[in-house]
Amino acid sequence: MESGQFITLEGGEGLGKSTNLHFIKSFLENQGLSVVVTREPGGTPLAEQIRSLLLEERAEAVADKTELLLMFSARAQHLKEVIHPALAQGQWVISDRFTDATYAYQGGGRQMEVSLIQQLETWVQGLFRPDLTFLLDAPISVSMQRVKERLNNDRFEQEQLPFFERVREAYLVQARNHPDRIQVINANQSLELVQQDMVAHLLPLLQK
Repeated sequence: MESGQFITLEGGEGLGKSTNLHFIKSFLENQGLSVVVTREPGGTPLAEQIRSLLLEERAEAVADKTELLLMFSARAQHLKEVIHPALAQGQWVISDRFTDATYAYQGGGRQMEVSLIQQLETWVQGLFRPDLTFLLDAPISVSMQRVKERLNNDRFEQEQLPFFERVREAYLVQARNHPDRIQVINANQSLELVQQDMVAHLLPLLQK
C-alpha cells in the first residue's frame, strides 16, 4: 500500500483555515481518497489535554520554554498516535497547523531562538515534514478585524498587535526558506479564488 500525503494549513488568526480544511477534505474525498482531518495542538486525547493547558487563560503566567515544550510534547503524541499510522495505511492527513506554527508563534511571536526550535523539530520529527503546506496570508489589519468579531478568544488570540506582526513575518520567512513545500495563498481575496489557488497546488500532488 502506498503511503498517504501530509498536508498542513497555516496562517494567522481568522484567515479561514477551518473552512478551507474542510474544502480540501471534500475535494480529496471526491478523488476517491481516504482523508483524516486533525489539528495542533491536539489530535489525540492526551494532546487535546495539552491543548487546554496551552490555550486557557490562567493566573499563572506560562513560561515561554514551557509553552514550547508543551507544543512539541503534544506533537510527539500526535505523530505517534494519528499522523504516522494514518499515512502508513495510505490515508491522506490534513492538519490545522503543524511545526511551521511553532516557528511563527514561539519563534516569531515569543521571539525564541530559532535554533532551539530546529533542535526540537529534529528530535521529535526526524526528517519528517509535510508534503504540502498552505500558508493563508493577509495584512494584519484583516486578521485583527476578524478576531475582534469572535467571542471567547483564547490566550494567543488575546495577544497585542506587535505579537501578530512578528507571527506573520515569521510565517513568511518560513515560506521563503521552504518555497517547494509552502504555498502562500492570498487570504484577502474571495473564498472561491482562495480555493481555486489551493486546487492548483493539490493537483500535482495527486499525480505523484
